Parts: sequence; C-alpha cells; structure tokens
Amino acid sequence: MKILGIETSCDETSAAVVEDGAKVLSNVVASSQEMHVKTGGIVPEVAAREQVKSVIPVTNEALKKANLTKNEIDAIAVTVGPGLVGSLLIGVETAKTLAWIWKKPLIPVNHLYAHIYSVFLDNATPPPLPAVCLIASGGHTDLVLFKSHKDITWIGGTVDDAAGEAFDKVARILDLGYPGGPVISKVAEECRMAISDLRFQNKKETLKLPRPLIQEDNLDFSFSGLKTAVLRAFESKLYPTPEIAYEFQEAVVDCLVKKTIKATEKFGAKSIIVGGGVAANQRLRFLIGKNAENLCSRTQVQNIQVHFPSLKYCGDNGAMIASAGFFNNKPAKDLFLVDVDPGLHF
Repeated sequence: MKILGIETSCDETSAAVVEDGAKVLSNVVASSQEMHVKTGGIVPEVAAREQVKSVIPVTNEALKKANLTKNEIDAIAVTVGPGLVGSLLIGVETAKTLAWIWKKPLIPVNHLYAHIYSVFLDNATPPPLPAVCLIASGGHTDLVLFKSHKDITWIGGTVDDAAGEAFDKVARILDLGYPGGPVISKVAEECRMAISDLRFQNKKETLKLPRPLIQEDNLDFSFSGLKTAVLRAFESKLYPTPEIAYEFQEAVVDCLVKKTIKATEKFGAKSIIVGGGVAANQRLRFLIGKNAENLCSRTQVQNIQVHFPSLKYCGDNGAMIASAGFFNNKPAKDLFLVDVDPGLHF
C-alpha cells in the first residue's frame, strides 16, 4: 500500500510517499527556518504564508521522486494536529482537495503518534512491543506506552515547557542563535572536550543547574524553572557561556533519560523508542543507550532495544505521517468533515 503523507504542523512543509508503512519512496521537506532565524523563533503567520507557496510543489516533487502518478497512490494521510492552526489548515485543506479530486481515501493523523512511527521508516525490523516512547520536540515532551498499533497510552509528560522549546529559549538567553537544539549541542560538546582545561580546573565554583522533578515518583517533566536558573547563571557573569550551555544540556538530558528508564522498568518494556526533534541530540542518544544497558544488567533482563529515527526523520516530515496513516488506517467517512485540531493530544 502506497500512501502520500502531507505534514504542515509547524514551519516545515513536507510530502512523502511510503510503501507499507516502512519503505520510503520519497520524502521532500521545504523549511522556512532561515526566515525564523532573523526573529529568533517561529512566526506563525510567516510560516503559513510560506506553506501556501510550497505545499503543491512539494507534493508534486514527492510523487516525481517516488516515480509514481496520482493513480498509483492508494491513500492520502495528513496531519490534523497538534500544531499551529494556520499551518495545519494549509495541509489539511490541500489533502482534502486532492483526496476529492483523485478519489482517494483520506487518513487524518495525530502528529504525536507519527513521531513514534519515524523509527519504522527504512527499518526492516520494527521495535518489539511493548515499548516506552519518548516524544521530545519543540512543542511536546511526552512518555507513552506502546502496546500495539491500537493501544498507545500516555503515561507522563511536561507540566510546563517542552524540552525543544527550552533549548530554543536558552539559546536566545545565551545569544547563540536559532534553532537552539543544534547550536547548544555543538557548544556543549566543545565544552565537554575542553572540560579538563585549566580554566575549568581553576574555577572556585562549578555550575550545577537543577534537574526538576527528577527524583519525584512520577513520569513528568518540568523545564520552566531550569530556564530561569540558566538566566540567573548568565546574568551573574560567573560562568562562561559554553559552561552554561554544557550544564543546561546535561540537566535536560538527565531528566529525559531518568524518567524514560523509570518508565521502561515500571512497565517491563522490551524496547525504547525516541522521536521528535530532540531525538537528534547525540548526548541523549548516548545516555539512553548506556542507561538501557545498565537497566538490563541490574534487572537481569536479556535485552532492551533502543530505537532512534535516522536524523533525517527526527524533524517534522511527511514520511512519518504516511507511516502512521498505514499502521492506523482509519480513513475519514466524510472527508469534508475532517478539520484541524491544534490542541490534539494522545
């Protein structure tokens, strides 16, 4: 089954063709990120205007790269939420129009579920279930228990800001640029390499930022207070910017890893799935893998698989929408009743 997936929940405009939920035949992404760099963040109206220009060319390019015609597409899947309402409308109205003209089924997709399915793309061996899934992005930080394609349950999440949002705002505080995730990761890694330099050894005080909720007996996260702690550290002028970036990343990753491993042990999961833009963070990838191994040794569990998407599928993309549409194939009974839901959750 070949599905055309359309994704426009934020600032990317993406279309892809995926066969049987895993084989990516094409994945085209157009981003307005360069425009948002100037403003230090996403301007919803600007993003939507760019998506109006891009959505049809991107869709045509996806079909062309897949070497398929519209007649060879079996269905269309589209993100209906969560996301920016103006951006979501571009994708949904385009998908509805194409489905009507081409006489194809239309499958509404929850963007958060789709991040889980990003690990199925180009993957011949799907993760064993049950799996604990960490979805960490600019708008969401959630933990879910994935028992089957029809049984996905939310088990915890952020009580305030998302991890990706915290990266962006801290990068703004430190004047490092946008988007925050890649730039903080780069600066933090450079600091890690220099951690034995005299300038760190001779410091009277080493920065230690809080790890909110990390010791609480729940599966929730909080990053708002951590941002405030970063601001105070920066304004104190006691610590160099690289050290603050380094310690901030360590704090966020510690929280994400601790709660994910806690959930894995609690529910006896056979695998861990990490999706969303923050899944591209190399420190997170390393520490989740290391802690999963430690959990196996401590509990004498034979193996817990850890699955991250390919870097090209960590961000928002049409391929994950098509995959989610395949595994949760619930076409709309009346495509004209399909509408956007910006506040959609699990």
